[in-house]
Parts: sequence; C-alpha cells; structure tokens
Amino acid sequence: MESKKLQKTGRPRSIDRDHVLDMAEKIVTEGGIVALTMDAVAQASGVTKGGVQYCFGNKDGLLKAMIERWGDRFDDQVTARKQNKNDAISHIAAHIGITRQSNAEDDSRFAAMMASLIPNTEYLNETRAWYRKQWDGLDVTTPEGRKARLAFIANEGAFLLRSFNFFELTQEEWQSIFNDIEGLLPKNT
Repeated sequence: MESKKLQKTGRPRSIDRDHVLDMAEKIVTEGGIVALTMDAVAQASGVTKGGVQYCFGNKDGLLKAMIERWGDRFDDQVTARKQNKNDAISHIAAHIGITRQSNAEDDSRFAAMMASLIPNTEYLNETRAWYRKQWDGLDVTTPEGRKARLAFIANEGAFLLRSFNFFELTQEEWQSIFNDIEGLLPKNT
C-alpha cells in the first residue's frame, strides 16, 4: 500500500523585510513611536504578527532594524558623495553635505526611533561606535582637523535640534547654518 504524503496547497509565503520596515517608518511618521506596535506593523504590512516577530523578534528588534537600515543608507550616501576620497576630512564634508540635504520629516522620524532606544545600553553603544567611526582618522592636532571636528559637532547639533523640533528653521535658515558649518572645512573638500 502506498503512503500518501500531505502536500501543502499554495506557495510558501516570504516576507519582504524592506516593505515591513517601510510600513513601520510610515507608522512612526504618522503616529509617533507610541503607535509602533507589532500588531500595527503586521496589519500595515499585510503579514501576520508572527511573521513580523519572526523577522525582528520584538519591538526593540524592529527599531534596531529600522535604525540600522537608516544608518546603512546614510553611510552609502556619504560614500557616494566622497567620490573616492578616503581622507577623514572628506568623509566629514560628505557627512555634512548629506545632512544639509536631509528632509526634516525624515530626520524627525529617525530622532523618534533613536530616542526610544537611548535607555538601552546595547543600542547606545552601537550608536556611539557609529559616531566614533564618522571621524576616525581625523587628525585633531592640526587646525584643519580641529575645525572639521567642530563642523561635525555643529552639524550633528543642528540635525538634532531640528529633528526633535527644538528649533523651527526655515529652509533658508537651514541652508545659512550649513553655509557657516561648511565654511569651517578646508576649501578643497
């Protein structure tokens, strides 16, 4: 007698992580970090809550994935803007240039995600390492290096002030601030 194997009907379903992350970002944009729940992400993404949990584990894992993706995209933009220049000042100049072009709404969404992770030491350490990497190799024994460091810190200060809506800036004010920040950098970067 032949044994019959049960066959599943339909095809195995795969989850598009980028789509889930896009929906999670949309939820944060529309409702803030408090609106970001596994249920809300599952519903918006068209997958099960179990599917979201399988991909990311929990809300912290989801937030971590969102921030990592943002960081990876930012790093890719910086690398492209450096145009094969590998010195630290060119890296900082590219970082500042990308921040200058950033969108206030995107920055606020990122800031909300970061704020939710700050109490978590693991994520704070990862963020510190990312920031440290941004000025690795910068020679702060030179006037140019010190000015580049100051420009980087001013850049991040402007970014955070705008991101957390502590400072309402018009586009003209934002560009004027970045004219001053970029004025600290050597002219050939």
